[in-house]
Amino acid sequence: MWSRFFRPAVISHSVWRSLFTMRLKTSEFKSLFTDGLKGIAELFEKHQYELRIAGGAVRDLLSGKRPEDVDFATTATPEEMKRMFQDAGIRLINNKGEKHGTITARLHNENFEVTTLRVDVETDGRHAEVEFTTDWQKDAERRDLTINSMFLGLDGTLYDYFKGYEDLQNHKVRFVGSAEQRIKEDYLRILRYFRFYGRVALKANEHEPETLTAIRENGRGLAAISGERIWVELKKMVVGNHAAHLLELLYDLDLAQYIGLPPDGGVDEVKHVWGNASAHSPKPMTVLAALFHGPDDVDRTDLRLKVSREEKTLALFLVKHRRTLRKSDEEPDDLRPFTDFIIDSREPDSQSKVCELLKYQGEEKLLAELQRWSVPRFPVSGHDLRKMGVTSGKEIGTNLQELRDIWKKSRYQMDKDELLSHVKL
Repeated sequence: MWSRFFRPAVISHSVWRSLFTMRLKTSEFKSLFTDGLKGIAELFEKHQYELRIAGGAVRDLLSGKRPEDVDFATTATPEEMKRMFQDAGIRLINNKGEKHGTITARLHNENFEVTTLRVDVETDGRHAEVEFTTDWQKDAERRDLTINSMFLGLDGTLYDYFKGYEDLQNHKVRFVGSAEQRIKEDYLRILRYFRFYGRVALKANEHEPETLTAIRENGRGLAAISGERIWVELKKMVVGNHAAHLLELLYDLDLAQYIGLPPDGGVDEVKHVWGNASAHSPKPMTVLAALFHGPDDVDRTDLRLKVSREEKTLALFLVKHRRTLRKSDEEPDDLRPFTDFIIDSREPDSQSKVCELLKYQGEEKLLAELQRWSVPRFPVSGHDLRKMGVTSGKEIGTNLQELRDIWKKSRYQMDKDELLSHVKL
C-alpha cells in the first residue's frame, strides 16, 4: 500500500477555492515513514479519518530539510482518536494537550502528536478558545504565517490555501489574511514574524509596509505576554539571519519597552557584535549583551524574561569584561591574557564564557586557538607544601598563589619539582 506515497516530485497542481496542490517526493519526505508512522497512518485510514503533516514540518520538507519535529492534523476528534488508539492497544501519553485537541500516541518507540482541526471561537491576544472542525481551510486560516499554514498528505500531496509555497519560494514572510487580525489573536506572533523573517528572507529590509504598520500599532499587546514565551522567540531571532537589523527594528517600532530590553539599548554595538560573531554560532545572550550598558540592564531584562541562570551569568560576564579582558597590544597573537583568566577563575564554564567573549570581540584567530586549548592542571597542592614543612594555612595559601604566578609565566610548562624549588622555607 505504501507505493502510492512515493510518486514523482510534482505531478500536478490545481486550484480549488484558493487551494493550490502539488505532489512531493523527496528523500527527506520518504525518511519520515518509519514503522511507527506507517502503523499510525494505517490506523487512521482504516477508520476513515484523514491525517496530514502540518505546520513547520511542511515548510521544512518543502525547503529540502528533514524536520526535527513532525506535527499531524486530523479530522478525527480527540475522543475518536483516544478510542481508536486504545482499541488498537496503542499507548497514549501526556494528556495536557487534550483540551486543545492534541493527542500524543506512542508506537514503536516514537511519539506522534496529532491535533484535531480547529477554529478559533474567541481570542484575547494570549490564548484562544477553540472548537473542532473537519474543514482544513478553516484550520489553515487560524495559523499565523502563510509558510506555516500548509498541510502535506501522506501520499505527498501539498495542500496550500494561502500561497505559502509561493511565499517560501520567493523568500517572503506574510501573515495569513489580515496582519492586524492575526496579531490581535496572539501578540506573540509579532516576534514569530521576526523570527521567521530571519529564517526565510534573503535580504534584511524587505518587509511589507502594512505588516510593519500593524506591528507598530499593536506592539503594546506584547506587554501582556509572559516573559518565558517572549524569550523562546527572542532567543531564536537573535541567532538567525538579519539579527542586528531585526533588533534595530524592535526599537524603531517601539517594541523594546514591552519585552524587557533596555530603552536605550546599544543598537550600534549590536551591529558591530553581529558582524563579529554571526559566523561563529554565538549564544543568544552573546548577541543580546551588546544592548546592555551595565549590570542593571541585565537585571531588568532577566526580571521580565526569566532567563536561565547560565544565560544571565554570561550576560553579566560579557558586560563586565568586554572592554577589559582583551588581547595584548604588544603580543596580539598571544592567548595568555585569556588563558590566565580562565586558570585564575577556576570556574568550570569559564573557558566557554571566554570563547563567547572572543566571538563578541571578533577575535577569530584567538577563538580558534582557545577552542583547541585545554586547561592544564596546576601540579602543586597544599599537601605537597605540608610535606615540605609549611604548616600554616595562610602560608600555604600565599605560597600556592606565588607558585601559580610563576607557573603562569612559564606558560604552564614547569612541573611540580621545578615549582617546589621556588618555595622559601
